[in-house]
Amino acid sequence: MSSDPQGAVFAALASEARRRILDIVKDRPGCNVNHVASHFETSRISVMKHLRVLEDAGLITSEKRGRERELYFNAVPIQMIYDRWTTEFSGLWAAQLTRVKYRVESKQERER
Repeated sequence: MSSDPQGAVFAALASEARRRILDIVKDRPGCNVNHVASHFETSRISVMKHLRVLEDAGLITSEKRGRERELYFNAVPIQMIYDRWTTEFSGLWAAQLTRVKYRVESKQERER
């Protein structure tokens, strides 16, 4: 993983092709590079470059089995990003939205 793990995750997720690769690996844990490459019109080498970026960001893990690599989706980096912003701000925004809801409802009641 890079010195800025969350930056690496955002950079990896910025590519539509890499997001698609994550979907493929998530839907079929343990699949190999050939399986992933079969979903793309680009070369296997191009897919392997995308996989390297995803591995560097910690979003994909791989295990070598003989001559093939089995690929697995790792949701931990995404969960860490989610936790970073939602734990602190989710309560604040939930409270703000609740106040807005009550104001709108009370205004509707007065208008009736």
